[in-house]
Amino acid sequence: MSQATTLNSKQIKRTVQAIKLRKYAVRDLTIFYFGLYSGLRAKELASLRISNVYDENWNVRDSFVLQKEQTKGSKTRIVYISTALKKTLISYKQRLSNLTHDSYLFSTRKSKCFSANTMSQLFLNIFKEAQLDDASCHSLRRTFITELAHKGVNVRVLQQLSGHSHLNTTMRYIDYNPKQLSNAVELMTI
Repeated sequence: MSQATTLNSKQIKRTVQAIKLRKYAVRDLTIFYFGLYSGLRAKELASLRISNVYDENWNVRDSFVLQKEQTKGSKTRIVYISTALKKTLISYKQRLSNLTHDSYLFSTRKSKCFSANTMSQLFLNIFKEAQLDDASCHSLRRTFITELAHKGVNVRVLQQLSGHSHLNTTMRYIDYNPKQLSNAVELMTI
C-alpha cells in the first residue's frame, strides 16, 4: 500500500482556497487546520468533544488528553494545541454557542457526529475539489510529522506527538526531497 501524499505549501494554500468555497467552510477549515497542526487521525478528529478543546469557561486549552477509546492504538495521549491552531479554535467557538461541553466538536450537516469513514470521505471530497487526487486525510498527519522533522524536531518527540508505539512507524512518515539531500551533504566539512 502506498503512503499518503505529503502536502507542500502550494498544495496547502490550494486546499484552503477550495475549502473557503464550500458550504460548511468554517467547520471544514477548522477540521483541516486541526488535522494539519496536530497530526490527528480521522478517527481522532471525529471523536473530539468540545470539552477536549475548550475548558469550562470556553477558553482554548493548551493541551488535552485523548482517551484510549478515541485513539487507534487504544492508548491515551496528550495532544498539544499550537498558537496557530488556537487562533482557528477561538474563531470556531462562535459556532458552538448553543451546544453543551459534552457535544462533539465537529458535526455533519445533519448534526450527527462524524465517523472515521465520514471524516475520511470529507477530506477526499475537499482534496478532489482542490485537484489533489493523491491526497487523503492521512496526508495531513504525514505533513505534520514530516514538517516537524524537517524543522529539526527529534524523532522521539515526533513519536510521542503522533502516538506511535514504535519509532520505526514514525520514521516511515518522514518524507524527504532531493533539495534536502543536497543540503545535507553540504553540512559535511573537515
